[in-house]
Amino acid sequence: MGALMLQGTGSDVGKSVLVAGLCRALVNRGLRVLPFKPQNMSNNAAVTVDGGEIGRAQALQAMACRVQPHTDMNPVLLKPQADHTSQLIVHGKVRGTLGSGNFRAARGALLDEVMESYHRLQQQCDVVVVEGAGSPAEINLRAGDIANMGFARAADVPVILVGDIDRGGVIAAVVGTRAVLDPADAAMIKGFIINKFRGDPALFADGYQQIAALSGWRGFGVVPWLPATARLPSEDAVVLERRESHGSDRIVIACPILPRISNFDDLDPLKLEPAVELVMVAPGQSIPAEAALIVLPGSKATLADMAALREQGWDIDILAHRRRGGAILGLCGGYQMLGTRIADPHGMEGAPGEARGLGLLEVETVLTAAKALRPVSGEALGAPFHGYEMHMGETSGTGTDRPFARFDDGRSDGAISPDGRVLGTYVHGVLADPAQRSALLQRLGAVASGENYEHAVDQALDGIAQALEQHLDIDALIDLAAAKAG
Repeated sequence: MGALMLQGTGSDVGKSVLVAGLCRALVNRGLRVLPFKPQNMSNNAAVTVDGGEIGRAQALQAMACRVQPHTDMNPVLLKPQADHTSQLIVHGKVRGTLGSGNFRAARGALLDEVMESYHRLQQQCDVVVVEGAGSPAEINLRAGDIANMGFARAADVPVILVGDIDRGGVIAAVVGTRAVLDPADAAMIKGFIINKFRGDPALFADGYQQIAALSGWRGFGVVPWLPATARLPSEDAVVLERRESHGSDRIVIACPILPRISNFDDLDPLKLEPAVELVMVAPGQSIPAEAALIVLPGSKATLADMAALREQGWDIDILAHRRRGGAILGLCGGYQMLGTRIADPHGMEGAPGEARGLGLLEVETVLTAAKALRPVSGEALGAPFHGYEMHMGETSGTGTDRPFARFDDGRSDGAISPDGRVLGTYVHGVLADPAQRSALLQRLGAVASGENYEHAVDQALDGIAQALEQHLDIDALIDLAAAKAG
């Protein structure tokens, strides 16, 4: 019942991928492993086997462990909304809203519940691999911390610090973290990993030794840039604008990056398709006129994102695309935006209010406190599918007489325009099904590859695990996890 925690010198240094890869490597060695993240902040979430929601990265890490995701793997999830507030999810269920005024105090009060989840996981496995959030170097956030050193010290879990060499300044990042930490916090760190190295690691041998000498921590290895990570679902929206577009004769599927975009991993299966060029449209850019399909993604604050869509002029692009006969797919919040009206009378996602939708589907939505969280399966576009619901709001109108999907339990979902060119659904993960992707691409005049997305992700996890076995001292990490910290 050991444990090991990876913390980072900053956000997006690769902690989530390294935890997933390490989980798979340990499982492949025959150990029982479970992932854990005390507190996550992300609008990309997944439905769990016990009917709650956790961060998408922890669901991926559960897959790496070859187990079903459970709410104990991410007991506290913060989902950013408009107006500097976050929806608070505890043990998979909505508990309220946190703002700047009560954030620290309310977060710190959750440590006992975090520890309850952690201890339950400990009892079920040989090793718990823990992921930190952000960086312990953000010492201005140390009071009330439950995500990094606050948890590590409460649970007495040894910490490995991850530095990202690709962004530059990794020596200063690791050594600087050592310099700013409280001595008791610094004592929890037992070593470091250098991540995302391009080229020959021997060229960094001197730097690696200098980090060890200046920090007093031992190194556990240098991890190269891992191309297989491109096949993993991304959790943080920070990566979206980095996706590059390559000119070709492939059909273009475009998705605007809304400020509160959520569950954008719904689009990741499209990256498997040789016939598709997925273009993520950043603020300030126009939606490509040559797009065959525009996807409006999920949103954590639909009214705020509806306003942002109009501020960017994307509503004009979308309506022009529609007049040209282009296809449009709305997922969850994007489905709500395609309707005639969205109302939030009780302020579920920000200030109470309502807004006009794009008017492309004859439906309207009223946001309610009840949140649908459940796996679903059925038939859509003439093909079977499996996915999940994760939404607040009731959508009604004559457009629902032409549903997008019919569930196995007899319910219907979503809407399709009379000409079949505008589609809306609450189902997440629908594009992960090869039959569904094939049905959608066939409507666009393209041929799907038929590749199984989950199998591709599983293969990527094995590839990452193999790389970690080659470049990290896994034996030493296992020994560290088995030993009591301190």
